[in-house]
Amino acid sequence: MPQEAKEEFFPAIGTIADKADQLPENKDHNAAADAAEDKPLQEIESLCMKCGEQGTTRMLLTSIPYFREIIVMSFRCEHCGASNNEIQSAGTIRPEGALYTARILARSDLDRQIVRSASASIVIPELQLTLPASARGQLTTVEGLIRDIVADLSMDQPLRRIQDEESYKKIQLLLDKLKEILGDEEEDGEETSNDGDNAQSVTKASEKESPMPAFTVKLDDPSGNSWIEFIGSMSDSKWNMRTYSRSLQQNIELGLVAAPDESASVAQGAAKLSLDDNDQEAVGGSGVEGTNEEIYVFPGTCSSCGYPLDTMMKKVNIPYFKDIIIMSTNCDRCGYRDNEVKSGAAISEKGKKLTLKVEDREDLSRDILKSETAGLTIPEIDLVLTHGTLGGRFTTLEGILEQVYEELSDKIFTGDSASNTPEATKERARFEKFLGDLKEIKSATRPFTLILDDPLANSYIQNLYAPDSDPAMTVELYERTWQQNEELGLNDMKVEGYESDRDSNIGDNVAKKDSQSTEEKEKIAAENP
Repeated sequence: MPQEAKEEFFPAIGTIADKADQLPENKDHNAAADAAEDKPLQEIESLCMKCGEQGTTRMLLTSIPYFREIIVMSFRCEHCGASNNEIQSAGTIRPEGALYTARILARSDLDRQIVRSASASIVIPELQLTLPASARGQLTTVEGLIRDIVADLSMDQPLRRIQDEESYKKIQLLLDKLKEILGDEEEDGEETSNDGDNAQSVTKASEKESPMPAFTVKLDDPSGNSWIEFIGSMSDSKWNMRTYSRSLQQNIELGLVAAPDESASVAQGAAKLSLDDNDQEAVGGSGVEGTNEEIYVFPGTCSSCGYPLDTMMKKVNIPYFKDIIIMSTNCDRCGYRDNEVKSGAAISEKGKKLTLKVEDREDLSRDILKSETAGLTIPEIDLVLTHGTLGGRFTTLEGILEQVYEELSDKIFTGDSASNTPEATKERARFEKFLGDLKEIKSATRPFTLILDDPLANSYIQNLYAPDSDPAMTVELYERTWQQNEELGLNDMKVEGYESDRDSNIGDNVAKKDSQSTEEKEKIAAENP
């Protein structure tokens, strides 16, 4: 019943469009009254804040496929012509924030729909343009968003040209770049506004043939109630979604938690400093794993905002592997988070190569430890990450593939690859195909092979059949080459017999000094017979 009620109140937007097309076009008053009852819109009278007369607000309750339920509202006053529209989420605030990234590489991408809530911010890195959270939501397209920006920035340009010429030039430079994306001439705005629907369809930026510079749209919403449309399916190589945990400040801005009391924070800090050694030992504790249960806390400073924070370090034993050290940093002020994994055991005599055959989504849940010296390879899509890429990570197979995708997709459409030269276009097409293959890999829609090569043997893939061997995974130990030992600094490292070398070096230095002293005495005696 709840699902049926939801579908009744929030029908799909396509269903609403079909229902509107079926309404009769009869001008008879009675027929019009009957048709009004069947309209998917709800109309109510509202006060116009501009002229004080009564206007009309139309509300549409609908749901967007692959997204959620929304309420679209439009206001118009027939007396003064004032109009306004906004969008609100009909759902709850999501447990996590969402960051959507869309690469606008062709004019057809300008038709992607954007649902922007009141708490969402938009960034276009190529233009160094940031739109902060606004007071109302918005349902538009990428083209509509850019046209709104152009209209807002152009409004005060004549006055700005007289009062602040420097700001005028900077804003005009940005406007020229935005108009190049839209393919507009100087007078296009007036023609589009005065002509009919046919003129508007002809002047759509997505239908123009002029070249368009590539750019990126990033939609960041801590509430998780915003959305950018993907094309085809969620494996769209030019579209990506990432969820994240909200920071304390974001939760405060959304009204989910109360702002911390500074006096209480100071009191808590003083209480923490007053703990004696016995209390600290009790806090550290000794659980089932003994010292492995103890968490060490190191005070530090956030590298993002400079606010004091604590870095926590814990020693963890991975069954059938070895001890590792997990370090975690979390700033409650700005939301900066970082974690790193290092080996807590001795350097292995041999390197290790792990090969995993992934057949279904169940394999994506395997725990994986990738050390900072390990390289990762997926031969099916020609993916090769050299040793040291991504640093040390302790996550799942799905998590590390998601991170690889984010790292590559964030950097692949910037710099020279964002130009419109034939070589860059061909390169973009090749990487689009590669990112599409990588999306299929990270969702396990096709089988693939994961190879983890670590010269120090500090990497690990969970064995689902432990302590027996895993039929889908092979483990190969090998002797490190001299070059690998040189890169790791092992050729110059001596951990045995260094005391005798130190004593011999001290003796050699003493003998050398005595010899130099004797030579100096003989030289002085020769000069003064």
